[in-house]
Amino acid sequence: MLNFLIAFIFGTLSAVPFNLVYNLELMYCGLISIALFTVVYLLLAKRTMNKVMKLVESAQHDMQANRVERALATLNDGFKYTKWQFYVKGQINAQIGTLLYLKKDFAKALPYLEKSFVRHWVAMCMLAVSYMKRNKPAKMAATFDKAASASRKEPFIWNLYAFCQDKIGEKDSAIATLRKGIKKTGGDERLEASIEALQQGKRMKMEDYGDLWYQFHLEKTGALIKKQTKAAQGRRKMPRI
Repeated sequence: MLNFLIAFIFGTLSAVPFNLVYNLELMYCGLISIALFTVVYLLLAKRTMNKVMKLVESAQHDMQANRVERALATLNDGFKYTKWQFYVKGQINAQIGTLLYLKKDFAKALPYLEKSFVRHWVAMCMLAVSYMKRNKPAKMAATFDKAASASRKEPFIWNLYAFCQDKIGEKDSAIATLRKGIKKTGGDERLEASIEALQQGKRMKMEDYGDLWYQFHLEKTGALIKKQTKAAQGRRKMPRI
């Protein structure tokens, strides 16, 4: 990438005068070269990433104002920075993929999600869910494994992974995943509650995660409203005397 190349050339050429003019030993010239390369590269990388983050923040504001097409256009503009810095392309793809997934444009979201940065765990989980919906359990598992490996301390990943495994009939694998998640996260009450639910033949309660859960569109809006109405009616029910 260009930032790396510029820093490498600058670091290499800047060390030359120390040898030719000051007759400094090559070993020390090499150390100076490495130091200059590191400083310049970090500065250039930071400048590029600041520009990318401004685009992402602008797109998020557009999303909050329901200006979806404008948000997509803003994010697409970020691809011009991919030639400058490593991983920018994956991050932009992740942002666009998640945005399209959120608006339920799953077909268009898929190719972007497939090119997402692995550390963007929300995008990776959306990709895994997309594979599940397309009856590709092997790809689903492999994608969840990548997401979990990159962000193993995030309990939701393990819970969502197990939910999808249970949904395709792999209950035992789901319980194993939850147990692994408890070990990796250092313990989590919601993961333990999910194990208990599965062992009792009950449905995992993902609603506790709120919007984080609902953005994956694994529960129909109608079913959600029905549950909320039933819960509200239960709270209003007067106890018998």
